[in-house]
Amino acid sequence: MKVILLEDVKSLGKKGQIVNVSDGYARNMLLPKKLGVEATSKNMNDLKLQKAHQDKVAQENLDAAKAFAEELKDKQVTVSIKVGEGGRTFGSVSTKEISEAVKSQLGYDIDKKKMVLPSPIKELGTTMVPIKLHAKVTGELKVIVKEA
Repeated sequence: MKVILLEDVKSLGKKGQIVNVSDGYARNMLLPKKLGVEATSKNMNDLKLQKAHQDKVAQENLDAAKAFAEELKDKQVTVSIKVGEGGRTFGSVSTKEISEAVKSQLGYDIDKKKMVLPSPIKELGTTMVPIKLHAKVTGELKVIVKEA
């Protein structure tokens, strides 16, 4: 019996795959537990439509991320930090502080976990901070660190 999987099934296949299984396994395991449906022409057409919709949504998300990355390229954020004698800083600027500054100064809500800082910013000046907007898109934001 041919079955369309609705969930990932270990040692059988991934969600959306069409697999050939024994009638008993399908009737007693896959169908009652809603792990799959019989591969009728109607169900095959529904699967095709779902895949087309998912591809369209994924492409829209990718396009939105690219547009946002272009928009961020021209923006900059200013963050203040305490400085002692000789220009030495007290502490550092973290992604949390950058995220809060972006929200207050630019009005964008960027998650601090999406910012990729190799190490916290510990000096005054300008730094380009990469922001992971999508699996395939990384934008950059200019962060200016000034003396408080």
